[in-house]
Amino acid sequence: MLKAAAARFTAFVLLILFPASVLAQDVNLLSRDGSISITGNFLSFDGEFYRVETDLGVLTVDGSGVRCEGPGCPDLEGYYAQIRMSGEAKGMRTLMPALITAFAMRNGYAVATNSLSETMRSMVLTDTVNDLTVGEFLLTESTSAEGFADMMAEATDVVLSLRKVAPRELALAFESGVGDLSDPLRARVVALDALVPMASRSNLVEALSLSDLAGIYTGQFSNWTELGGGDAPIVAHLMREDLNEGSEFRKFILGAKVTPPEGAITLHDSYADVVQAIEEDPYAIGLGRLSEGGAIKSLGLRGACGFEARAMSSDIKTEDYPLTRPVFLYTPARRLPKLAREFLGFVLSPAAQVVLARTDFVDQGVDTLSFRDQGRRFANAISHAGADTTLDDLKSVTEALQGAKRLTLGFRFQGGSTTLDAQSRSNVHLLAELVEAGVFDGDTLLFAGFSDGQGAAGINRTLSKRRAETVLRAVQQSLGEAFEADRVSLSVAGFGEAMPLACDDIAWGRSLNRRVEVWVRERR
Repeated sequence: MLKAAAARFTAFVLLILFPASVLAQDVNLLSRDGSISITGNFLSFDGEFYRVETDLGVLTVDGSGVRCEGPGCPDLEGYYAQIRMSGEAKGMRTLMPALITAFAMRNGYAVATNSLSETMRSMVLTDTVNDLTVGEFLLTESTSAEGFADMMAEATDVVLSLRKVAPRELALAFESGVGDLSDPLRARVVALDALVPMASRSNLVEALSLSDLAGIYTGQFSNWTELGGGDAPIVAHLMREDLNEGSEFRKFILGAKVTPPEGAITLHDSYADVVQAIEEDPYAIGLGRLSEGGAIKSLGLRGACGFEARAMSSDIKTEDYPLTRPVFLYTPARRLPKLAREFLGFVLSPAAQVVLARTDFVDQGVDTLSFRDQGRRFANAISHAGADTTLDDLKSVTEALQGAKRLTLGFRFQGGSTTLDAQSRSNVHLLAELVEAGVFDGDTLLFAGFSDGQGAAGINRTLSKRRAETVLRAVQQSLGEAFEADRVSLSVAGFGEAMPLACDDIAWGRSLNRRVEVWVRERR
């Protein structure tokens, strides 16, 4: 994958160093009165603006003020927007077609889908009333890494990634003029997924810890008996890209500088291949994606103190499952066609979540969990209460939340900061939209903050309340200026370490426990 990325980046460099007609076609943009002339290599036209590579760099020019001359000029009479998308194969094969079709139907367009190759398809949107082609979406199935490489080479407009952009990709994108992909404006969370350990349905093991998984992939464990299973060799499978720098597998399981022994892992080029390998081998284990499905079983994640987490839809939405991962749409820091901008706005809407719920990915639609649904959490809170968590602390949580319902919107922060993570920023937007739409009119929304068990209990209660206040402010700032504040009651509370979700003896457990939940008490 790194070689492919390097090759595509080299192609982009060549485009800059050798702007000859072999690589791009010349255009000359003349102002209407002929006083200004801009000459360069045509890059794109979005129906309103030209993008041209010139001696001064890439310029974006308003098409209404110029006329175009030269072999590279687009046909304005027959113009329609063309939006190129590249990235993770499963998402490009199922997720994006579903969203594009729904977007088209919402706007009264017909859709015609054509297969251009094994990995590329075209979806053409047509206004049947006026018999006009509105636009074309070109979808290329590859990987997250190749999607980012395509963007650096100006070969795609949108990247679908099942992970955050890696540090090396971030640096290359900035150097190549794509922009700062760490900017929240460049990354939209379109759906949710999860990393899950997967095994054969005949395997006796039901759950593993992250340290167990690390031991498997470094060769420390070689037989299932060492992990509570039957007497059989462990065969580990992994997607090749997950060994790259900055991958979630390295961050949460293997370690940044750990090199697995040669031959310890069978590597694959897609998550679908990992699933197939496990289906065919009763002794296999792999790290896959919940969205891939397959005739296999997902294993739970356990901690030393007895907590166990499973990749369920509700726990993924709330980020209570530790390996929950957003699905991103990345865009460059340049103007996209109007059709693309309208589509990107649609994918964040509640209407899009209804569509996503019918795919193999987890939607971000807001559900509610009753107080009774939280019984396991309260039982764990009682059984794991420490010296700093008193009966009065547990009573205060119960009194505040009993009779209310928890929204499946979790809020968590980037490590060591007060900045909300990507999924939480998306949740702020979704919650603000629901509040503005009147879904909670007359209700009370309680932003409940929780902490891990590190440090003094009093300090933790203060910190958890501050986190809740941070989320409340973010939601208030996202509400429109015309919103009437008295339509819904908003309040905060900090409960400290009173209700842990996971073990405090490991980093991911502490990160799960540091959270803000939203509970709604409906009007009677």
